[in-house]
Amino acid sequence: MKDLIKKLYYLQIKNWGIPPSDFEKFSQEEKQFLEPKESKYFLKNPFKKQIKIVATGGVFDILHIGHLYTLNEAKKHGDFLVVIIARDDMIRKKNRKPIHSQDYRAKMVESLKPVDCAILGIEEPTKTLEFLKPDIIVYGYDQKDFLRPEGIQIIKLDKHLEEQKFKTHKIIEELGL
Repeated sequence: MKDLIKKLYYLQIKNWGIPPSDFEKFSQEEKQFLEPKESKYFLKNPFKKQIKIVATGGVFDILHIGHLYTLNEAKKHGDFLVVIIARDDMIRKKNRKPIHSQDYRAKMVESLKPVDCAILGIEEPTKTLEFLKPDIIVYGYDQKDFLRPEGIQIIKLDKHLEEQKFKTHKIIEELGL
């Protein structure tokens, strides 16, 4: 049953709700796990509570072993790991030019073994979290834990790999990008 719940949750977050056209294709068993809200379908709360959802996020512009370490550590804390990818415009607001497009970065991250789903963040991070309703937020050792929503466990990773070697900005500097 957990696999079915994870599948339905994946479809829900990939589409910001399951469209009625997809819902109609589901079996009766699958339909009983969902409820309508605002013209889309969502996993009923008692079923969602059967999986522990972990959220983490970042830019992931140049994937490196530090990212893999962080994602593997995050996955250890739950059943379903959602990675929120920073949008290109948010990166530019921090005076950095993205090397790869947001869609490319999301596809790359979602293809990694510990990741169940990668989505693009929206400008208001709290709205992304309200939609995902994670049980846990994992921050990497070098990330600011800027969101601390009530009722969500916060885990700040303190272990990391060689900081001077496995940081995106260091790699960018070395490559002269």
